[in-house]
This record gives sequence, structure tokens and C-alpha cells, in this order.
Amino acid sequence: MNSNGAILRIRNLSKTYMQGKIPVHALNDVSFDVHKGEFLSIVGVSGSGKSTLLSLIGLLDKPTTGSVFIDGEEVTKFKEREAPKIRREKIGFVFQHFNLIPTLTAFENVDIAMRFARVPKSKRKDRAVELLTRMGLADRMKHKPSELSGGEQQRVSIARALANHPAIILADEPTGEVDTKTREVIVNLLRELSEKGQTILVVTHDVAVAQKTDRIITMLDGKIESDVKVTGKVKLKRAG
Repeated sequence: MNSNGAILRIRNLSKTYMQGKIPVHALNDVSFDVHKGEFLSIVGVSGSGKSTLLSLIGLLDKPTTGSVFIDGEEVTKFKEREAPKIRREKIGFVFQHFNLIPTLTAFENVDIAMRFARVPKSKRKDRAVELLTRMGLADRMKHKPSELSGGEQQRVSIARALANHPAIILADEPTGEVDTKTREVIVNLLRELSEKGQTILVVTHDVAVAQKTDRIITMLDGKIESDVKVTGKVKLKRAG
């Protein structure tokens, strides 16, 4: 790991897309560090660059310029064919729409993430049972997504994200599809995970979610507008 203790380092990250002949600067020279166990939210109006930033950290897209370091390793240097392996080993994804496989049970949805990482079957079973139990889903393991509530599906997706012991969890609007009560459950769960040393980055439009994280990065026009530690109530402009 890097000497300053950062598990994630973003350095001069930029992303420019071409719309016809017009360059669109989705991200512009962004730099920051995230430490192990930090629970950080990224907020901003639509088009501010927050989802682009998450995609670049998660190696779903390549930056135009700049670097991403995870555990001291410059992951943006890797070739495209190596990206899936880095994602499996270093990054856990939690999506707004859950992205569970509808034909598989809750248990199988967690198990398959480890199967792709070539974890032995006996270890996969123990880990899936452990995680789903931790998520309060011990009695729902054999249920398919259509038989689960939105909150239960999101907890399955969090269990799946944790399956391969990733360095970082990236959550893209993880409470966007659930009701207020379930939102509290999910945010508290993410908070508990961070207190146990899991590093979590959440992209959210929800001010109530952002205010429960340790730190809020506000994006505007592809740049960091502010980066503040959360102490008590933070006055935060409502994101779009």
C-alpha cells in the first residue's frame, strides 16, 4: 500500500468524449485520496462527472489522461484484457438496479461472483452463507430475485460485491430503487461495513444518504467543487 496509507489514489484524472467534432470534458484533472475504511459519497447534479469518475475507478472505462492507484498499484496502466481480473480481485460493485441474475437464487448470485474468480466450491459455499446471513437473509438464500423485495435484492447485491474480499466497494445510487425505511437499512449496513475496515465510495443524488457518510465530494462541471469531512449536520445543496 502507498506510504500515506491511501488505499485509493486518483491523480489528474480526465475524460474527454467527442460529440461529433465537439470535445466534451466529462472529467477535468481530478485528484484525491481515499483511506482504508473510509465511507465517502460523491454528489452533484446530473452531468457533473460523478458517474464518469466511478466508471474510471471501476475500470469500466479508460481515462483520457491521469491515473488510478488501488493498493499502491496503478490499475489504469493495465491492458483492457486484464481489467476484468482487476475488477474481480480489487473492486466490488453495487448497482442501483441490483443487476442480479433473475434465474439464479440469492445464494447462486453470490456464489457465481466467486466462481468467476476461481474460488474452490467449498470455500464459495461457506462465504456465500456467511455473507447472506450477515445481510439478514439466512432464510432467503433459496429465493430468486423476483421473490425478494427491493431491499432484499440490494442486500444480495452487497453480499455479492463483498464476496471476493475487494479492496474497494463502488456503489452507484445503491438506494435509488428502495423506499425510505429500506434506504436506512442499506446505509446503516454500508456504515457498519466501513467501521469494520471496508472502503466504500457511493455515488448518490440523495442528500440524506450523503450526510451519513464520512466525507462528501461534490462534483461540478467535471471538477471537484468541494471535498468536506462530515461532522454533525452538513449543509449540502440538493443534488439534481
